[in-house]
Amino acid sequence: MYLGRVIGRVWSTVKDPSLVTQRLLVVQPVTPEGAPTGKRLVVTDAVGVGAGELVYWTKGKESSFPFLPAEVPTEMTIAGIVDSLQIDRGV
Repeated sequence: MYLGRVIGRVWSTVKDPSLVTQRLLVVQPVTPEGAPTGKRLVVTDAVGVGAGELVYWTKGKESSFPFLPAEVPTEMTIAGIVDSLQIDRGV
């Protein structure tokens, strides 16, 4: 699982028929502390998140599982919204 913040949405008038009902969102990966890290990504949305929300997503074959039995051609999918995050760095 990966952590990120939703920063936008992708609008597409022409796309694969399997993606017609899917929302495509732009996510900025973040560290556990909330600092931006890495390149922005376009991911499918399996849970109905909004702009600015902290989310986690999956990559690879597992990213299509939330849409079963539909076969959605996706490489990354938001799997959940992060309500709270506690970091224990140990001392």
